[in-house]
Amino acid sequence: MQATQARLVRPQDRWPLGAVAFIAAVSAVWWGLALFAPPGTPEWLERARAVCFNTTESGLPDAKGWLLLIGQPPAMLLALYAGWSDQVRDTFRHLAASRAGRRLAAGVGLTALIFLATAAARAASLRLPPPALASSFGFGNERVEALPETYPRLDRPWPGTDGLVDQRGDPFTLASLEGRPAFVTFAFGHCQTICPVLVRNSLHARRTAERDVAVVALTLDPWRDTPSRLPTLADGYGLDPDRDFLAGGTPEAVTAALDAFGIAYDRNTLTGDVVHPPLVYLVEADGTIAYASGGAVPHLVQLAHRLWAP
Repeated sequence: MQATQARLVRPQDRWPLGAVAFIAAVSAVWWGLALFAPPGTPEWLERARAVCFNTTESGLPDAKGWLLLIGQPPAMLLALYAGWSDQVRDTFRHLAASRAGRRLAAGVGLTALIFLATAAARAASLRLPPPALASSFGFGNERVEALPETYPRLDRPWPGTDGLVDQRGDPFTLASLEGRPAFVTFAFGHCQTICPVLVRNSLHARRTAERDVAVVALTLDPWRDTPSRLPTLADGYGLDPDRDFLAGGTPEAVTAALDAFGIAYDRNTLTGDVVHPPLVYLVEADGTIAYASGGAVPHLVQLAHRLWAP
């Protein structure tokens, strides 16, 4: 038996197989967190689910959440293959050459199918409340589903931002907001996808809600978004020079601030690109982080009306 295992898994096969197993385990945990939170789940975990997957009233992720769930496993596998294609091909050719290897692959595939079937059954079992209990409101020419009254509050204090500066070169702290509430989001200058959308959605939500709210963007890439570039970036985002802020600073100061805000992100040291979830915090005038949102304008407007009466 040991001799068979030695032939089936060579020493050079262990790390590619281990990497695939790690990706499978992370994916299972990720999907489990999104779909299988049982009754009595701790409040902090419910908040994490709401932020990570934009969990809706039904208990299911919204469209962005599903894209994140579905896209994460193949993206990680593609990254593994792109970086170590020769080793990965060699390992799987070796496994495919033996009957035991083919059985192993079939067993893994069957396990994945069972897990997906279980996830599909779980998703099908979750239902929206009956139409009579559902609510919506007008947004432009559309009807938008209203956020539930139980939408989770964070109620976290404003974290330390020591060492940060804004696009004017002034220190950026809670006092910079001058007692105004804020939409706080996270972006970086070289991002051409979600980052500009988050900032512009925050600006749009402010106009729509007709509230005196500051829009704050904290860079995720202090290595390239240096203090000298912040004025140009702030102008490109369309930030109001009199009441909005683009904050940055040294890599050490920015990293400390991002950690204090609890931002999950991953920077590719080769390309400089940053992977991060879409996130906008709604911050009250005293600095309390009240809500987290995926950044959709209708939801930001609803939460703004809920927090900040005219």
